[in-house]
Amino acid sequence: MSRMSALGMVYLVGAGPGAPDLLTLRAARLLAEADIVFYDALVHPATLALAAHAVTVAVGKRCGKHSTAQRFINKRLVDAARRHRVIVRLKGGDPMIFGRSQEEIDALRAAGIAVEVVPGVTAALAAAADLRVSLTRRGVSRSVTLTTPRVGTQCERSDWSKALAQADSAAIYMGASQAGEVRAALLARGYAPGAPVVLCESASLPDWRALHGCIDELPQLAARLGDGPALMLLGEVFAPAAPDASGSEREDGATASARARPAS
Repeated sequence: MSRMSALGMVYLVGAGPGAPDLLTLRAARLLAEADIVFYDALVHPATLALAAHAVTVAVGKRCGKHSTAQRFINKRLVDAARRHRVIVRLKGGDPMIFGRSQEEIDALRAAGIAVEVVPGVTAALAAAADLRVSLTRRGVSRSVTLTTPRVGTQCERSDWSKALAQADSAAIYMGASQAGEVRAALLARGYAPGAPVVLCESASLPDWRALHGCIDELPQLAARLGDGPALMLLGEVFAPAAPDASGSEREDGATASARARPAS
């Protein structure tokens, strides 16, 4: 028997945006089979309850609150694979979207441990579904960008807003706590102050809500949020639900799309 086959298998599983019934069938099966589950802070209790026979370990990270260091999570996954057969690392949303999965994958591979990724519904898709607004629309939006202003404590700051220069629609993850900086970055990129935005909180859950406004209002909108995870959505596809500051009707089609995008 090879060393890798003698070790357990680690599954990085997407828990989705919150609603337990948005789990994939594969995710639900693995939770039921799991010996141990390491779960994020935002995982719904009903989702965690599917791991009825597993030891559950909280390793969540939330901005401004006590969190588990990533290197410690990596070590715990490696240690668990030496003692258990099925190890689930349960991550909010999709593991491969702003989930720091690559660090865990690299650590597991370096230790000779097999790893598999199970996709989940990312927050941008759940928010669009709640709003009944497509992130893509013929004549208005042909591209979508996912970005975040958040950087790790030991990481160099990146020009995250550069990715938005040619995007028709965008989802800004983990940006609500930096709403003033986000507004400044978008305006510096040439976005119009009145370009439509939506802040969607607790996407997919019964108590989800959306705050509509414009880029210039981002700090005020963010101040109205509660404790739920929030996502900023930007683009002319959101204009019908978000009248501009003047109260006038917005244009449709290519003219409106060109107006909302930053000047090249």
